[in-house]
Amino acid sequence: MDTLNRKALSQWQSRTTAAFGAAVLALAMTLGNAGGIAAADTVLDTTIPVAAQARGVAISPDGSRAYVAHETYPGALLVIDTATKAVIGNPIEVGSRSVGMAFTPDGTRAYVTHDTIPGNVSVIDTATNAKVGEVAIPTYSNGVAFTPDGTRAYITAVEPAGVWVVDTATSTVIGGPIRIDGWPSGVAITPDGSRAYVSHETNSGYISVIDTASNTVVEEFTVGVRLRSVAITPDGSRAYVTHDTSPGKVSVIDLATKAVIEEIPVGAYLRGIAITPDGGHAYVVDSSRQLVSVIAIDKAPTLDGTPPTGAVNTPYTHTFTVTGQPAPTVTVTDGTLPDGLELSAAGVLSGTPTTAGSFTFSVTASNGFGTPAVLADVTIEVTQTPPPATGLLGSLEKFGS
Repeated sequence: MDTLNRKALSQWQSRTTAAFGAAVLALAMTLGNAGGIAAADTVLDTTIPVAAQARGVAISPDGSRAYVAHETYPGALLVIDTATKAVIGNPIEVGSRSVGMAFTPDGTRAYVTHDTIPGNVSVIDTATNAKVGEVAIPTYSNGVAFTPDGTRAYITAVEPAGVWVVDTATSTVIGGPIRIDGWPSGVAITPDGSRAYVSHETNSGYISVIDTASNTVVEEFTVGVRLRSVAITPDGSRAYVTHDTSPGKVSVIDLATKAVIEEIPVGAYLRGIAITPDGGHAYVVDSSRQLVSVIAIDKAPTLDGTPPTGAVNTPYTHTFTVTGQPAPTVTVTDGTLPDGLELSAAGVLSGTPTTAGSFTFSVTASNGFGTPAVLADVTIEVTQTPPPATGLLGSLEKFGS
């Protein structure tokens, strides 16, 4: 595997930083779909001035905060409220050349890596946003990820190339690094904790797969040139990988087959990537445009709901529970609705039944991604409306009294 020359890489980074000058970080919304959305379709959501070049990004386990690391002297973290897109407090100074970061699963700590010698990792208390400790890494730390139980952190580093495993209870390294050929950059761990995926910033652009039980490399596969960061969806089915190229792109990998199933164009010279806890969006650092682009992640549809009984000549409404991204279209695919009722594309069944009886039909939600969701043999019972009370009954009651 060919690796980048460290000096050449540093010079390239310096030229890039100088060219951009004082950075402006902008949070942007990019609506993605199965075919990918060009960066030109990005709609600006808000801008946050900050004199730094953004590198890494991480989202808190509850999805309420995004931390953005900046490669500056001294390095700093920008804390953003993801609901309001507003900066909370002042930037947190954590040391020179902050490049990568991750939250512990319980959200109480954030680890920040530094592209320096030594490459000590800063430990941040997220309640106070204060630096409370360090993890000693000898050289150029880069990516960081935690096991699901929070007991271990995996940290990529170069010169020598490898992955350091940290005991988070003691903030100490366990043994020596896991040796990896190449230029390890990003790292992500599967939701079951069994594998760590390490991206390489090399011209042959490959990913190393580490068995976390034995801490050995068990597989490698090629994705494309100059991979930067990697993130895995909460269901463990896909990995999203950024490319440090111009134009930039995010490769989507099916982890079952290790095949690239989609490439999403996004700006140029991409850096960090993080996926929201609900799996709905990916935050991507686009250093060329000083943006964090937020990409909507395709999700297969789900469909649920049991319609209640109805009555003739009585207004009726029922809304099926539908999820998916893009928004699924709901249709009747078998059987017949009760006379007088209609089903909208959003899954709302409404109208006024005109005929009594038992009506059975199937409903399907589809959005072009994954397998359509089907509710088969849905039955609605429509009863005859009782006749209204008449004046005769009132007269008889009077007569009887």
